[in-house]
Amino acid sequence: LVAGLGLGLYRFSVEWSRIEPEEGEWSHAAVEHYRRLCAALRARGIDPVVTFHHFTTPRWLADRGGWSDPGTADRFAAFCGRLAAELGGGADDGMARACTINEPNVVATVGYLLGFFPPGRTDAGVRRRVNDVFVDAHRKAVDAIRAGAPGVPVGLTLSMTEYVAVDGGEANTERMRDEMENVFLDATGGDDFLGVQTYSRMRIGPDGVLGAEDGVPVLDMGYEYWPQALEACLRQAWDRTGGTVPLLVTENGIGTADDAQRLSYVHAALEGVLRALADGIDVRGYTYWSLLDNFEWAYGYRPRFGLVS
Repeated sequence: LVAGLGLGLYRFSVEWSRIEPEEGEWSHAAVEHYRRLCAALRARGIDPVVTFHHFTTPRWLADRGGWSDPGTADRFAAFCGRLAAELGGGADDGMARACTINEPNVVATVGYLLGFFPPGRTDAGVRRRVNDVFVDAHRKAVDAIRAGAPGVPVGLTLSMTEYVAVDGGEANTERMRDEMENVFLDATGGDDFLGVQTYSRMRIGPDGVLGAEDGVPVLDMGYEYWPQALEACLRQAWDRTGGTVPLLVTENGIGTADDAQRLSYVHAALEGVLRALADGIDVRGYTYWSLLDNFEWAYGYRPRFGLVS
């Protein structure tokens, strides 16, 4: 399917709990599955982009405090280093890029502040500690992956939103941007790329998050149809990092059953990428989310993001 669509890369994640189901227990069969996937993609001229952590955490790690435990950073780095060495970076069968952590800001906020994702906490102080642990884990994972698979570009992927201050919401907007994005953008110095993942905007007033603006369609995920958010977030990331880290769109897409709406969304989003490129912003690629309709976490199978039904 990927080759037939003419796509140049395929991003997927490994499952830590399959590879290391108990601490120190290593599944060679699970690793071999991902090795075969990389090799099959390479054989079709497709770059494998491997994400080492995408939301899910092994039970044995969760039992030790998960991402609220500072020791998790070292355990994650050890996992990344060993797996990177086994997957490799060969042009015939290895990784083309490595993403350390998918959207650490979402795991921290939705899992430890809003309580919707495991472990279901609602503690602002713990959320801030989790942010710090994720930053430490990312930095250590970059070094570990570079040591295990020299030459493979490594970076973080971050959920970014076009935050819009409305009617005096500037202070709230800056606070939210600091806690959700800047703490992680500031930790990307020296990385080979930053993965920007954007779907919509968020309107913020003096009392917090506002609903959709009148006249703007609302999608199945509950947020506005706002494809221009991608360009805004690319510019925000570029400005915050001082133009020192190349950008890669690692997620952008729309959950809809209306393919005409999907076409218009992607077209408008890509026009924004082209404007960013024309202004000298270093954007290396664009990855649609997702290839297939998928299980969208708490929303189940209802939101249809797939290019393929």
